[in-house]
Amino acid sequence: MRKLLLLAALATSVFVAGCNTVAGAGKDVSAAGHAVTDTAHDATPR
Repeated sequence: MRKLLLLAALATSVFVAGCNTVAGAGKDVSAAGHAVTDTAHDATPR
């Protein structure tokens, strides 16, 4: 029973860490996309 509890705790911590990593990567990609969009708007002649 103790091993099962330890395994469940380990799996939960890996899952939570993975979600935070993916969310952070998504925010980074989104920020890069916004920067490219802003640069394209700035380069467009008016």
